[in-house]
Amino acid sequence: MTRFIAKQNNTKDVAPGNPVFVGNQKEETTKIQFIGYDEHEFVEIELTTIDELKTYFNTYKKNWINIDGLHDIALIEEIGKLFNIHTLVLEDIVNTDQRPKVDIEEEYIFTSIKMMFLHKDKQQLEAEQVSMYLLKNVLITFQERHGDVFESVRERLRHKKGRVRSYNVTYLNYCLLDVIVDNYNFLMETFGEKVEDLEDKILLEPNKNILQEINKYKMELNYFRKAIRPAREGINSFRALKTELITKKEQPFFNDLNDLIQRSHDSVENYKSMLTEQLTVYSTNVNNRLNDIMKILTIFSVVFIPISFIAGIYGTNFEYIPELRYRGGYFAMWGVILLIVIGMLGYFKYKKWF
Repeated sequence: MTRFIAKQNNTKDVAPGNPVFVGNQKEETTKIQFIGYDEHEFVEIELTTIDELKTYFNTYKKNWINIDGLHDIALIEEIGKLFNIHTLVLEDIVNTDQRPKVDIEEEYIFTSIKMMFLHKDKQQLEAEQVSMYLLKNVLITFQERHGDVFESVRERLRHKKGRVRSYNVTYLNYCLLDVIVDNYNFLMETFGEKVEDLEDKILLEPNKNILQEINKYKMELNYFRKAIRPAREGINSFRALKTELITKKEQPFFNDLNDLIQRSHDSVENYKSMLTEQLTVYSTNVNNRLNDIMKILTIFSVVFIPISFIAGIYGTNFEYIPELRYRGGYFAMWGVILLIVIGMLGYFKYKKWF
């Protein structure tokens, strides 16, 4: 199963504007969670039908509707009819490989972004698509499965912490984006520590395991980069946003959000460059070690060349070799050999070749 690009087989020969689920089904049944609130009231409830949803969302001033599970196209289309969501937007919602983006219209703001997780066993990044559809008093979020990074926001709503219940749903939209981006930074800090720890390992013990770690982290950062770069572009568009859905009071929060995701983007680029440099250092160290080994082998080869020459002469089968008749000829030969060896090694040492 590919991580970087999801297969689009289901969308082949399908006309634009016809929602088709793309991705892996991660929930058995689609679940609807409704939160209605204002400064004085709060309700949180699980719903099973669209009819129940119709009853509740007209009761409260501010509404957050969260959908877990995108495979139920019929239910997604019902929600689309209820809130007048364009079919092209619905198509983006159910395509889990949708590129992160922000669409700004007069009546709504649609945001698609990746929520990142670190798989505890595999120690690799996983991405889940989150789509947010913002209306005047309603925020609808679509997720691939149950479980997210939004629990801290829910706690603020439940216990009336901060300003989330006194501000409108646009601020809630900002809060959800903020925790997603904060999680980006947390994950980058986690990976950053591992990348920086490689520095000492590369210098002390460059081996195949280090090379595998470098390549693994490069792959994870590329996966991270695929989500962060377009998300940064989308969030940056909030700066020049002119819509009644975002007031002057809320605009500074979105500006700050842009600074946060820029930090994540910079971290990815910095650690990516660091890994490239580490790979260069690793290759240099390995080559240096290889050169040292080759130097020692070359020195021994050079030392044995004259020895082999002498042994070759006295290993010939000619009958008349004058030195063969000398009583001390054998010992003289060894003396010459040792003198040559010591002399050559001394010369190499003097030249600092080893």
